[in-house]
Amino acid sequence: MPGSIIITGGKGALGQAIANEFAKVSWAVESPGREELDVSSPQSVASYFAGREVDLLVCSAGITRDAPLLTLSEQNWDEVCQTNLSGSALCAKAVAAGMIRRRKGHILFVSSYSALHPPIGQAAYAASKAALIGLGLSLAQELGPAGIRSNLVLPGFLATKMTGRLSAERQQAVLDNHLLGRLNTPDRVARFVRFLEEDMPHTSGQVFNLDSRVA
Repeated sequence: MPGSIIITGGKGALGQAIANEFAKVSWAVESPGREELDVSSPQSVASYFAGREVDLLVCSAGITRDAPLLTLSEQNWDEVCQTNLSGSALCAKAVAAGMIRRRKGHILFVSSYSALHPPIGQAAYAASKAALIGLGLSLAQELGPAGIRSNLVLPGFLATKMTGRLSAERQQAVLDNHLLGRLNTPDRVARFVRFLEEDMPHTSGQVFNLDSRVA
């Protein structure tokens, strides 16, 4: 049965792909961008989720402020962690009470391959995404007795307009780490998210790496 889905960071390529995938099957879709839902602001989160009942929350909002730790400003560190980790926790908390009351629901966190294999210069991003895995697995245990699911996806280095602007050398270096020699796409990730929601109702507390790099 179609339900309601909210996708944070919903104006990005992945957020839009997930929104389109669920709209195909008549879900009530909300995919707010930062101007509508600033996950780094407790006030914005509280205001946005007030009165909303959510069947599937996809925490996709995220930012990077790449720099070596020795040159990374405290402000940039805080911005990354507030958005990627604390923002996801705020949104999960905002929907959890309603899900527990209805004894159904699913929270899906978008983490990153960098959480497991961080490259140089992504200390803040990798730390926030690794902590997000801890959050998602913890919530699976907390909310499981109420029938609520919590899972994580690592979408991979996606083939988007943004990554297409990288130099040929950088693109090749990335591809060299993929066993299949090709990148994942937002549309394929979106199809997996729908499959996980609709066809894997007994799955929770899992981390799904969706590209061909060895996790």
